[in-house]
Amino acid sequence: MLRDFFQNTGGGFVKHRVVVTGIAPISPVGIGKDRFWDNLLHGKSGISTITRFDASDLPTRIAGEVQEFNPNDYFERKESRRLDRFTQFAVAGARMAVEDAQLNLSDEDSTQVGVIFGSGIGGMETFEQQAKVLAERGPQRVSPLFVPMMIGNMAAGQISITLGLKGPNFTVVNACATGTNAVGEAFKLLQRGGAEVVVTGGTEASVTKLAFAGFCSMRAMTTYNDEPEKASRPFDKTRNGFVLGEGAGVLILETLEHAQDRGATIYAEVVGYGCTADAHHITAPSPEGDGAAGAMEIALKDANLFPEDVDYINAHGTATELNDQLETMAIKRVFKGHAYKVAISSTKSMTGHLLGAAGAIEAIVMAMSIQKNKVPPTINLHEPDPDCDLDYVPNQAREMDVNITLSNSLGFGGHNATIVFKEFKG
Repeated sequence: MLRDFFQNTGGGFVKHRVVVTGIAPISPVGIGKDRFWDNLLHGKSGISTITRFDASDLPTRIAGEVQEFNPNDYFERKESRRLDRFTQFAVAGARMAVEDAQLNLSDEDSTQVGVIFGSGIGGMETFEQQAKVLAERGPQRVSPLFVPMMIGNMAAGQISITLGLKGPNFTVVNACATGTNAVGEAFKLLQRGGAEVVVTGGTEASVTKLAFAGFCSMRAMTTYNDEPEKASRPFDKTRNGFVLGEGAGVLILETLEHAQDRGATIYAEVVGYGCTADAHHITAPSPEGDGAAGAMEIALKDANLFPEDVDYINAHGTATELNDQLETMAIKRVFKGHAYKVAISSTKSMTGHLLGAAGAIEAIVMAMSIQKNKVPPTINLHEPDPDCDLDYVPNQAREMDVNITLSNSLGFGGHNATIVFKEFKG
């Protein structure tokens, strides 16, 4: 194994090519790749009035809920009660992604199959429920499962336990950049030979009253409650905040050698990853979009690509005033004249913002765009912000050649992450 890991060619180490072979979205616009993709292409919003709790006393009363998810479809009732919703999403999605990849785990060396997964917040629902138990019934009534259900690493832990995976396993917690960082770190692990397969992605289930109260106090979320489907308006002049969503995005990444040896179907090749820090503010992005620009530049350099090679950008595009302006500014800084030619869209206009799962869901969009040669739209873009003057694929999906895609994720704390996918051509 060590000899395989440290393959040496003339004093340098082999860089393994890395490909996407399985995908599984659990999202407000659909569960499973076919329903998810069809709804995105048709501009269908998954945002509606909150049903998971009484939001009548909050200024924001809408969310992107995964209303079709029934944990009893994926778990025994006793098992599901021991898993927070964010972990349920992750484990269910991992099973679906493994099935999509047609990966027979019983044929694999379990020590060569890793899990690199993320969540921005973790078990918020469990935290909120048990805090109420403590306040109303006392410390002796707090569940012994409180901590193992709530902690953010349990999605990765439960995936490995459920599927019997003994390879490298760790959790990324980088706010809204989490999902993209997780996919990027999985790419790098495989590239350097640290595993043959990695289950990666992000998960989030923070449609809870406490989370909403916090975001509402920040005035970060939209207050367009009367027309939920029209509330998320990235790059539009009338935008007034993001819509919180929930769900998970799971991808199976493999070294190319491993995928080809087993005859796997390949969605796309992962070719670049970059991440930076703003070192500026706990919530606001850096002026001039320095951090976001840096992440894109690093990812393109890592991929050995020029900006003009990129066909499609899945933008972070949260529909907050500063994010959309500064991300646009960063794209212009990196892509220069090509910024006005590249197709850009924010699928958060339909899914809402899935926080730690956002980048993973959007990585699935990248892979599907390459496979289908179609780009989903930015819906609700009717009055473009003059400072957001690029091609955001407004309101209608676009059929086009998609060979190279790039996705940005920008998180509280100043975390920036970018990944680049490429059409696999052998």
